[in-house]
Amino acid sequence: MIELHRSGRPLLIGHRGAAALARENTLEAIEAAARAGVDAVELDVLPGRNGGVVVAHGPELPPDAPSLPEALALVAELELMVQVDVKTRGVEADVVRSLHEAGLEERAFVSSFSLPSLGRFAELAPKLPRALTYPEDRYGVAGSPFLQPLVGPGLAAMRWALPRRLPRWLRAAGAVGATLNWGVVTDEVVEICHRLGVAVLVWTVNDAGLAKTLVESGVDAIITDDPRIVPGGSSHT
Repeated sequence: MIELHRSGRPLLIGHRGAAALARENTLEAIEAAARAGVDAVELDVLPGRNGGVVVAHGPELPPDAPSLPEALALVAELELMVQVDVKTRGVEADVVRSLHEAGLEERAFVSSFSLPSLGRFAELAPKLPRALTYPEDRYGVAGSPFLQPLVGPGLAAMRWALPRRLPRWLRAAGAVGATLNWGVVTDEVVEICHRLGVAVLVWTVNDAGLAKTLVESGVDAIITDDPRIVPGGSSHT
């Protein structure tokens, strides 16, 4: 089973494959992430137009969005680990089945901001690690430079309240990981999570200096569009 709580080098996870190196959530982005030395790739999943599950962030589905089985087959071929980030409820059974068919059950974890979705995963695949995402950023607002004057104060308020709220949410989700926006991560949050036996996985970190600071604070994974900002690359462990 994938070990999220790291005592040594944090995991390096390519965000949406490696969105700075190729178009996000594509097979090309997965291949670029592997070449850049990631341990794992993060893939967003949504219901496909004609059934099944596709790899896409939304809100619009690209016409050429790869199917989840297709993407996972490539992940397995490249001997990577995978974070499947669930954006909407109802896809859990397809995700579990696809991971099983790709032989990735031991090299995968799922993440979501939805407690009901994580609860469904607990029913379907109790041994599959689950991570609670915070805050919800369905439309990528936190990463938009144009909206930072509005987003910044909101993240500050969330950061202030998070130490009191997070333990309750993590217990409710049965989560072994917390996938957190870097703007809400503090030393106190890292300490609280680790005290609970919960790994801290931070998104979306695209600045080398910020990545270094987070690694020094003891986080367990850096999730980045550009894996080249983190020296050392993958150990595939």
